[in-house]
Amino acid sequence: MSTILVDADACPVIDITIMVAKQFDLPVILICDTSHFMERAGAETITVSKGSDAVDFVLVNRVQQGDIVVTQDYGLAAMVLAKRGYPIDQNGRIYSSENIDQLLFSRHLAKKIRQAGGRTKGPKKRQKEADVKFKESLKKLIVQSKINISE
Repeated sequence: MSTILVDADACPVIDITIMVAKQFDLPVILICDTSHFMERAGAETITVSKGSDAVDFVLVNRVQQGDIVVTQDYGLAAMVLAKRGYPIDQNGRIYSSENIDQLLFSRHLAKKIRQAGGRTKGPKKRQKEADVKFKESLKKLIVQSKINISE
């Protein structure tokens, strides 16, 4: 059985994730650092010390083949893919071997621009439609992961 792991620091879709997981009878693990401590009914919470990428390291060490991971971190998504997990972002984008290289390259370019003193656009304000798309994509991903596990 798959588990849904959530990179829970500043994640806007925790409640939606728990609700959908409950429909499919899947466990949810929220992983956050001490500055984002949280508890939610229907989910286990793991709180880690603050530190650069501390949550990411705990999460990637826990993920198993077939698990679903909710994260907006491209680097973490790439590691989840390498472990044959299923990463998805808070807007419903499903990370895959087809899109991860381009996303990592874009992140690299943006970092170089900022290091050179340039500026990049921040994310747009979150819209209700993003929650709907996330919910639909998460359901689709759960079904797909169950098909792949049974093959």
